[in-house]
Amino acid sequence: EVQLQASGGGLVQAGGSLRLACAVSGVYFDDFAVGWFRQAPGKEREGVSCIGARDRGTWYGDGVKGRFTISRDNAKNTVYLQMNSLKPEDTAVYYCASPGVVACTVVQGDLSHYGMVYWGKGTLVTVSS
Repeated sequence: EVQLQASGGGLVQAGGSLRLACAVSGVYFDDFAVGWFRQAPGKEREGVSCIGARDRGTWYGDGVKGRFTISRDNAKNTVYLQMNSLKPEDTAVYYCASPGVVACTVVQGDLSHYGMVYWGKGTLVTVSS
């Protein structure tokens, strides 16, 4: 089966950093884009970042540009999200997901969760002020 396992969440003070990891199994990882979404209580799920496969590029939400960096290590079947300069507004459960194809889908400037076929269970990030 296809599995995505997110890890690396925790409690950090504002201005700190965390690195999330999404370990993917059950697919030919080199051909699959992987993205990150987050959801805070009372808010809609929003796209955070996405990285394509086969040199298809990256995408970042406006609120995290310049602070977050997405990368992938194909040898480890893992996608990382380095989060720097964290703000309390970044507090959310972070989910990794894959559309099962090489490219991320962006609709009207936002990463589409409808295009994601496979989802991990998420990891909680809490940023204190």
